[in-house]
Amino acid sequence: MRLSRSAYYAPTVDWAQRDAGVVDVLNGIVAKRTRWGFWKCFRRLRADGYGWNHKRVHRVYCQMRLNLKRKAKRRTFTRERQPLEAPQGLNRIWSMDFTHDAMYDGRTFRTLNVIDEGNREALRIECGKSIPSARVVRVMEQLVEVYGKPDAIRLDNGPEFTADKFTDWAERNGIKLLYIEPGKPNQNAFVERFNRTFREEVLDAHLFNRLGDVQRIADEWLTDYNEYRPHESLGDVPPAEFMPRSFKPEVSDFELST
Repeated sequence: MRLSRSAYYAPTVDWAQRDAGVVDVLNGIVAKRTRWGFWKCFRRLRADGYGWNHKRVHRVYCQMRLNLKRKAKRRTFTRERQPLEAPQGLNRIWSMDFTHDAMYDGRTFRTLNVIDEGNREALRIECGKSIPSARVVRVMEQLVEVYGKPDAIRLDNGPEFTADKFTDWAERNGIKLLYIEPGKPNQNAFVERFNRTFREEVLDAHLFNRLGDVQRIADEWLTDYNEYRPHESLGDVPPAEFMPRSFKPEVSDFELST
């Protein structure tokens, strides 16, 4: 059988017992740091004073199947539920949210919709292929310049709204951010209802070829929504008539970008 006598009589090694120390230390590391790879774990072992060489540690690491991709549970935001009551006055609470659609050739675009909860007035519909946090801040600065500063803004936990650039802007301006609970869009019901109307009357009613057409039609519809369209929850009067502002902003007051 070509088996040497020394190999035949060699005692069986209990690797589980021999490597128990390595297993315990690796388990202690990956229990709290699930995204660490082998070399980061090994360097941490060496920094903690363990003298095992990398070949032994890697063998145990693979036997524990730590070299396979692990699914980590995604962390979710914990937010306090905010009461949804229509404020008695303008610029008390604004609401904003995104909608998504596609043009005739398949290119996708987004719209950032901002309303004033006091009279349900649509303040801005910003259209773009991409609307990152920097652009959200720019739109909000334009709105503040035209309408004045709100006391608070109600919004969801999207990355554009939780980015440092946006939260820092709100903090500098003394604007409170009312984040809704994750997965509870009903807590932002005013703008969600506006999004539904905007989708039915604009996005689903037109075929767009250019992003500029989307912005132009959205601006025209926004004026009609604020000044002519009856709003059932406002006693069948448009927002501008229910709680008028001291001035009428024009589209030219905003910087249009496509």
